[in-house]
Amino acid sequence: MAQPSPPADLRCLLSTVLVFFYILNLADAHRSPSPSSSAVLSEWRSARASYYAATNPRDTVGGACGYGDLGQSGYGLATVGLSSALFEKGQACGGCYEVRCVEELRYCIPGTSIVLTATNFCAPNFGLPSDAGGLCNPPNAHFVMPIAAFEKIAIWKAGVLAIQYRRIKCIRVGGVRFTIEGRGFFVAVLLSNVAGAGDVTAVKVKGTATGWLPMGRTWGQNWHISADLRGQPLSFELTAGDGHVLTSYNVAPHDWSFGKTYVGKQFPF
Repeated sequence: MAQPSPPADLRCLLSTVLVFFYILNLADAHRSPSPSSSAVLSEWRSARASYYAATNPRDTVGGACGYGDLGQSGYGLATVGLSSALFEKGQACGGCYEVRCVEELRYCIPGTSIVLTATNFCAPNFGLPSDAGGLCNPPNAHFVMPIAAFEKIAIWKAGVLAIQYRRIKCIRVGGVRFTIEGRGFFVAVLLSNVAGAGDVTAVKVKGTATGWLPMGRTWGQNWHISADLRGQPLSFELTAGDGHVLTSYNVAPHDWSFGKTYVGKQFPF
């Protein structure tokens, strides 16, 4: 027995709904996924972690991100060096990671996790295989943290530990800090205390006598430009890894000088 056809108005409605979902699917198919989208930020991933001793000088030099003394810059010991698979040639600097201990139940401290800021690079050791000594060799996802941070989630006897990590938003006190260095026409700016995504992917600077000028990444979160910006108040536009854009006008006054730090607005978190 043939099934009765739906009324004409219902068929029209169904057709409209199908077209609507077809358009949505096309839009999704052409939308590039962002590595810093909220879905990725909340996803736990597997890695391994080790620690370094409290006397290691990396705490005072700030490592490959250029933050200087990590205590004075506000990061303290809640920091981490990342293997090249995670460091992304310095783009990861300033990003925040929640880390927890898994699998090694005899070493893990149950129910604990720690939030760390990426401030350093764990260099590969190509003289050793990645599964036997070359902890930070590609493609390993590896975290090297101060022993004080490591012991928040596990006991030190663990040595090299299986962990899970996820990117999370950074919570900071105060605004983004702009430390201006250089000489003459060469201006270098170190960005620190960045909230939200934590990492910065693009920087522009503007004086009262210029338009917006793109800056280049020197290394880590150090950015530079060759331009005569002396005697002008400086404004900055920052683009974070999650796509948020922050514009801070007149961060540095007209009489700014090299070697000083100025504070601008802050990303939402």
